[in-house]
Amino acid sequence: MANLSDKIRRIASRLVIQPTDGRTTRLLKSVPQTRRFCERLDKGGFNMPQHKHGPPPISAVLFHVLLAAAVVASGPAAHAVQAVNAIAPMRTITTARQAHDLSSKEAKREHPVHLRGVVTYFDTDTGTGHGALYIHDATGNVFVKIPGGVIKSLPIGSLVDVEGVSNLGGFAPVVDRARVKLIRQSKLPDHAPPVSRTVLFSGGFEGQWVQVDGIVRSVTDSGHIVTVELAMMDGILFATSLREEGVNYSSLVDAKVSIHGNEAPLYNNVGQMIGARVNFPNFSAVRILEPAPHNPFQSPILSIDSLMRWDQVASAHRRVHIRGRVTMQWPGLSLCIRDTTQGICAQSSQTTQIAAGNLVDVVGFVGSENSTAVVTNAVFQKSDEGSPVQAYTTTAQQAMMGRLDSELIQIDGRLIGRDLSSSDTTLLLSSGNFIFTGVLPKALASPNGDNWKTGSVLHITGICSVQFDPLLSVRKDGAAVPKSFRVLMRSPADVIVTQQASWWTPPHMSVVLALALCLTLAVLIWVIVLRKRVQMQTSLLRDSEERFRHMALHDSLTGLATRLLLHDRLGVALESAKRHRSGLAVMMVDVDRFKEINDTYGHLAGDHVLKTTAERLLHSVRKKDTVARIGGDEFVVLLSDLSASEDAERIAAAIVEALAAPISISGSEVPVSVSVGICVRTDSEQEPDALLKIADAALYAAKENGRNRYELFSPQVRS
Repeated sequence: MANLSDKIRRIASRLVIQPTDGRTTRLLKSVPQTRRFCERLDKGGFNMPQHKHGPPPISAVLFHVLLAAAVVASGPAAHAVQAVNAIAPMRTITTARQAHDLSSKEAKREHPVHLRGVVTYFDTDTGTGHGALYIHDATGNVFVKIPGGVIKSLPIGSLVDVEGVSNLGGFAPVVDRARVKLIRQSKLPDHAPPVSRTVLFSGGFEGQWVQVDGIVRSVTDSGHIVTVELAMMDGILFATSLREEGVNYSSLVDAKVSIHGNEAPLYNNVGQMIGARVNFPNFSAVRILEPAPHNPFQSPILSIDSLMRWDQVASAHRRVHIRGRVTMQWPGLSLCIRDTTQGICAQSSQTTQIAAGNLVDVVGFVGSENSTAVVTNAVFQKSDEGSPVQAYTTTAQQAMMGRLDSELIQIDGRLIGRDLSSSDTTLLLSSGNFIFTGVLPKALASPNGDNWKTGSVLHITGICSVQFDPLLSVRKDGAAVPKSFRVLMRSPADVIVTQQASWWTPPHMSVVLALALCLTLAVLIWVIVLRKRVQMQTSLLRDSEERFRHMALHDSLTGLATRLLLHDRLGVALESAKRHRSGLAVMMVDVDRFKEINDTYGHLAGDHVLKTTAERLLHSVRKKDTVARIGGDEFVVLLSDLSASEDAERIAAAIVEALAAPISISGSEVPVSVSVGICVRTDSEQEPDALLKIADAALYAAKENGRNRYELFSPQVRS
C-alpha cells in the first residue's frame, strides 16, 4: 500500500493542474473504490505539491490523482473514465431559454427538463405524427414535441408544467418525450418584440414570441389550418393558425394588421434553415391596425396605365380596383383584361368563367413579375356584356420590343418542336431570327390531342408575355430590356395551321430508309461510310476556311486587325460619318526607338513589346473603335462617332500616357514610348488612303518634335 501511495504522489507531482469545479470531487467520490481515498485526501492525508500560482484546491487535482490510481491499481485508464462517465448525473434544465440555447451536441445528450410556462401555440396533430406546442416563460420560448393526438385539448394561455428531456429537433433544440400537466388558466404574453422578415429569416428569433406587422394579401383555409399571406416592408411572410369556428378570416384581406406568434423555421432534410413562418395561437393574437375596405369593388377605378407609376406609389401596397374587357382567362390561374389604355394580367384562384370581351371589375394587389406589372391575389366580378377585343397583328421582332406586353396579339411562326418537360402544351416556334413559345394549359387543351406537326406554319392568337433581362436592365439606364417572349393561348382554337408540314418529315424519312435498308443493305452501308467521310472533310474545310479568313484579317502576333480589315472598316466608317454627319479620326501610332529594343534585347523581346503595346491600345480606346497593326511597329486606331476633335486628342493623350509605362523584359524595366499622329476627317478628305497619309504626316511631325507625344494634323504639319 505504501508503494501504491508513492506511485500516486509521483504521478500527481508531474501533472499540470488547472482549476475546475467541485463536481469532479463529488462524481469521483461516488465510485466505491475511490471513496475512502477521497476522504483521506480531503483531510490532508497526503502531502500535495504546491502549484505555481498557489496551493491547488482538492477538486483541482482529484481527477488526475484518481486517474493515476486507476492506472496502477485497476487496469487501463479507459475503464476508469467510462465508469465515471456512466454514473455522471446531468443538470436539470428549468427554463425555456436554457433548453432552447443548448448546443446541438448537448441537446442530444437528453438533459432532463422540468419547466413551467404559458401555452402560446398548440396543435394536437400537425400531420407528421406528432403535435406542436410552444411554451413561454420569463426567459423565452421553446418548442415541446408531443405525440400526435395524445393531448386532445390544451387552452391557449394556460399555465402548464412540462417534464421531458432535451433533444435536437429539425433545426433547433426542443423538449422531447414531454409530459404536460395543466395547472391553471393564465394569459398570453403582453409584450412581443417587433421584427422584420429579414430578421426572422436569419434564425436569431427561432421559436420566440414575436410581433410582425404588414398588409394581409390573402387567406387560405386548408383543413384545420388557416394560412395568412402577410406583405411586410421587406417581403412576403406566411403566418399560420388553427382555424376557429365562426371567425371570418377573409375579412383580413387588405387590412393592416399586427400579429403575435411564435417564429417557426422552415428547414430541409439536413437541418439547414431555408425560411421562416409565424405560428399565431388564435384570432385574438391578430390586432387590426387599419381595417380593409368593406366592399373593394366600390373603391375608385384606376386606369391600367396608371398602375406602378409615380402618382400611385404611395398606395401601391393596398388593393386596387381596375376595370376592363376580358382578353384571356385560365380559370383558377390567370385573367387578362384590357381597358382603353393598355392590358394587364391578374393572378387569381377564382374559377368563375367569364366570356372573352365581357367587362369585368378586378380587385387585387399590384406587383411586378419579371419586370412586368401584374395584379396578384385578385378577385373579379362581371360588370357587363361586351364584344371580344381585337387582337394586334404583329411580328416576332415587334413583340420583342416589349410594347405589346400583356396585349392580345396574332403572330405567325413555324413549329420546330415541343417542350416535353412541361405539363402544359408548350410549342416551340421560330419566326425569322427569333424563337418563342406558345403555351396552352393542360386543363384547356383538347382531350383528343392536336394534329400540329413539326414544320407546319401556325397562326397563333394569345396574350403576349414578355420576359425581361434584369442584368441588362440594371446595366442600362433602368429601362427594362426584353429577353424573350411567349404567347399565352386561350384554347386550341387559337392555333390555325396556315401551311402544312412537308411530307418529308423525320418519321416518313425513317420509313423510306428502312425500306431501302431491306433492299440494298450493302449499298446503304457504303453510303453511310461515305457520308461520314464527306461530313468530316466538309468540317475540316470549314474549319480551315474560318482559320484562313481569320489569319487574313487579323495579325498573327497581336490578334489585331490587318491592313485589309482596317481599310474595310474605314470605308464603312466614312460612309456612316457622311450619312450621320458625325466625326471620325484616324491615329497613326509608332513605337519609339523600337529597332534599338530589338537590337538590344532580341526579337522575342520585341514581340513582347508589340503584344503589350497592342493590349494597352485596346484598353485605351472605346469598344467600338478599331485597332490595327499595319507594319512592324506601326499601329492605326480608327475612332468613329466623334462629336469633336478634342475627343480624339483626349484618347491620343490617354494612349501616350498608357504606353509610356515601362515593360518588364527578362527582369528589367525597359522604358517604352509611342508617337501618335492624328487626322480628323474633313469634308474634303473622304478617301481612306488620304486619311492614312495625313495621319502618317502628323506622326512624322510628332517624332520630329521629340517623340512620346501626339500631333494633330494642321496646315503647318502639311507644309
